Amino acid sequence: MTGRLVGVDRSEGFGERLLGQLLDRAHEMPPQLIAPLVAEEVRLVGGRDVSILLQDYGQLLLVPLAGEGLLVGSPVSIDDSPAGECFLHATPVERQRGDGVRLYLPLLDGSDEVGVMALTLDTVDDDDRRLLRRLAGLVADMVVTKNGYTDQFFQARRRQPMSVAAEIQWSLLPPLTMVTPQVSVAGIMEPAYNVAGDSLDYALNDEVLHLAIIDAMGHGLNAAMLATAAVGAYRHARRANVGLAELYAFMDQVVEEQFTPESFVTAQMMRLNIVSGRLDWVNAGHPAPLLIRDHRVIQALQGPGTLPVGFGGDTPQISTQQLQRGDRVLFYTDGLVEEHVSGGEPFGEARLTDAIERVGPSSTSVQQMVRALSHTLTRARDGSTSDDATLFLVEWRGGSASHLAKPDL
Repeated sequence: MTGRLVGVDRSEGFGERLLGQLLDRAHEMPPQLIAPLVAEEVRLVGGRDVSILLQDYGQLLLVPLAGEGLLVGSPVSIDDSPAGECFLHATPVERQRGDGVRLYLPLLDGSDEVGVMALTLDTVDDDDRRLLRRLAGLVADMVVTKNGYTDQFFQARRRQPMSVAAEIQWSLLPPLTMVTPQVSVAGIMEPAYNVAGDSLDYALNDEVLHLAIIDAMGHGLNAAMLATAAVGAYRHARRANVGLAELYAFMDQVVEEQFTPESFVTAQMMRLNIVSGRLDWVNAGHPAPLLIRDHRVIQALQGPGTLPVGFGGDTPQISTQQLQRGDRVLFYTDGLVEEHVSGGEPFGEARLTDAIERVGPSSTSVQQMVRALSHTLTRARDGSTSDDATLFLVEWRGGSASHLAKPDL
């Protein structure tokens, strides 16, 4: 057993110096040196056997990142491991072992969870917990920042070959989880390594959460290119602060002008006021979202629709729904309900509703629910996913987040 370094100061002041040194170096740190730097930082507080575990694209496993100074073992199941427990609940987990205490700390970039950092200490006290929690936060920021400079993190997360279309789609996506005191979102796409026409996007601008979910016609690279244009047009119009009807018209124009006459994209574009809970949306040929309250689907949010993007539809009417605090709204693409189960019968909205009401009570977060729901539906379809199937879940809680802007003195 490796003992704690003799005379190590683990006070608040020591932690500030240690983390400050890491911050000072981080901006010019090559990606391959993150691992040895983290291992050395942990060693200075008496830790050892450091692992950095990243979530795979299918959201089934936590995969160890290779690197000098890191302990690299086999991938571990998110559903059945201490590391998975840490990941699912975004909270530290401690396990007493023969050689000390194994700690698992969530790697949080903002509210998006990147993975888990694991390490072993002889004993653990509150000084350790405070310092290592902050260290894990810095490691997460470094992994996300350096992700744009290297393929190493992408390669670690892949458990099977990825199509070119899926490569394009994953490069388009925002973080698949965002959690704030007022609103949370989480998404998942299947088949993770072969998705082509489905995509989603969101942005939180002051008091308005902007969301979109799209499904481009076709399969493969053509569908990915169509989806890319649609998402690009959506972002462009959204950032110009146009209304939902104008946003639809701009997306429609881009697709109509750049692609063949038979090309189209079904889509929903939404805006949620995170203070009042008012949800406005435009539906362009998409399945109606489902309103979930107290773990039950209380209604499909039907409303007047318009033609899919690219078909030159009329100016769309805006649908509106007033949410209650704690409401969840599930947006999804038709591949989820049109997939055929054994015997040739489409999966259908009734089975989707049943699955929502079964997994909802045990899902404390939107990330847990959307992940459990997607995997439950995949198993119910005997693992068959012949079309893209995307889930996008939003939970509104309201209130204020102003307390987060006030420093603790």
